[in-house]
Amino acid sequence: MSEKKTKIMLVEDDTKLAEMTKEFLEKYQFEVAIEYRGDLAVDRILREKPDFVILDYMLPGKDGKAICRELRPQFHNPIIIVTAHDDDVDEIVSLEIGVDDYLVKPIKPRNLLARITNLLNRYERIAAEASVEQNPPKTDAHGSLQIDVQRRIAIVDGRDVNLTSCEFDLLSYFFANQGTILTREEIYRQMRGIEWDGADRSIDLRVSRLRNKIDDNGKSPRFIKSVRGTGYMLVSQS
Repeated sequence: MSEKKTKIMLVEDDTKLAEMTKEFLEKYQFEVAIEYRGDLAVDRILREKPDFVILDYMLPGKDGKAICRELRPQFHNPIIIVTAHDDDVDEIVSLEIGVDDYLVKPIKPRNLLARITNLLNRYERIAAEASVEQNPPKTDAHGSLQIDVQRRIAIVDGRDVNLTSCEFDLLSYFFANQGTILTREEIYRQMRGIEWDGADRSIDLRVSRLRNKIDDNGKSPRFIKSVRGTGYMLVSQS
């Protein structure tokens, strides 16, 4: 019996580019479905439940960010946005709504393949690390932070907090390393699968947005502490 292939949904209105990308990825044993219209993408993705989604930024009917914003409450697998515009503001907004990676055209096929493989491995690794905790999450009457792996949410002082996919993965990584200082380089490598160039601010932005979600004041944090000049550390929650 053959092994089930990883299914990718490619949402791209450039027919030639879509077919070339599909042909390339299928050489590496991915199953690739193509959707050419943005306004049809959300329903189709939720219906077909692919393992991975690649979204073009500009699409007829609905753009990639709008699609991701609608998907994230119900779709928890990796999402990459591909765009022809190198705009830092767009990158920040995309990270905020739960895009896992953000690539600028023209994209080398092997670079895209590497990003897909890294994200799939990261999701699998985080799920494996978190699955060690099989018991239902406990709450502390005096204040606590927990994660619920099954629902992919945080629990702050007994209150459920919804997170984007990126935020949950970041918090899961902190939980797997409680009490350990994580450098920006380590966090960037874990979240993006590539080396940090020393200038990218996306890690600090991700941590800042995560702190806001879990009511963790950066000036006097209960949970995620900044380590000046180095990175961050999750205070042990055990």
